[in-house]
Amino acid sequence: MNSDTVSFGYTEVAPEEKTRMVGDVFAKVARRYDIMNDAMSGGMHRLWKDQFVARVKPRQGEQILDMAGGTGDIAFRMARKGAEITVADINPNMLAVGVERAKKKGIEGLLWAEENAETLSFADKAFDAYTIAFGIRNVTDIPRALREAHRVLKRGGRFYCLEFSTTTWPGFKELYDTYSHKLVPRLGKLIADDEESYRYLIESIRRFPDMPTFKAMIGEAGFVNAKVEPILGGLVAIHSGWKI
Repeated sequence: MNSDTVSFGYTEVAPEEKTRMVGDVFAKVARRYDIMNDAMSGGMHRLWKDQFVARVKPRQGEQILDMAGGTGDIAFRMARKGAEITVADINPNMLAVGVERAKKKGIEGLLWAEENAETLSFADKAFDAYTIAFGIRNVTDIPRALREAHRVLKRGGRFYCLEFSTTTWPGFKELYDTYSHKLVPRLGKLIADDEESYRYLIESIRRFPDMPTFKAMIGEAGFVNAKVEPILGGLVAIHSGWKI
């Protein structure tokens, strides 16, 4: 791999090109994103997100930044606990869907911001917690985004990331690989009329660092007590760390 390139699925591209291409993917899938999540995971993503928010433990009056918050799934759950949520996403199409969903659900008080995870506009030490669910693998420069997460957190602030990873269960990995590479793009074609975007999303999972590697990256960004909680043997994982 050329040091001047980054992965876009299984393809190597220039960093600025990846940012644009990922933007195109999510602009295409925004309207069908939640429907596809249900189809691809059999609805299990809802349980994973519930478990994730339970680990975050949002509290009344806390300031929480939900990065790559897009359609609002994590933000809605945390807002019910009384936390004050800023939903940030680089993609305006995803934010538009989230705003629309919030209105339909009668959820008020959320702040919506178009932000790049690598170059946040927020002040230092602005938030009590930073969450990112199924978004970090789409960031062009992940170490830079992790450093930005650390910067905007207050001392004692917590970082939580929910992301697909690499399952360690014998036999299950092979079964999931077959399902994801062969069936998910077909579901994308059937439900969203977009096979290629979902092919990229699956490939991006395969290129994402495994659990020990990503845990180490969190520590390198300045967080302490970095931990990982595997779900389904690591098919999905909750990573966390604290700022001191």
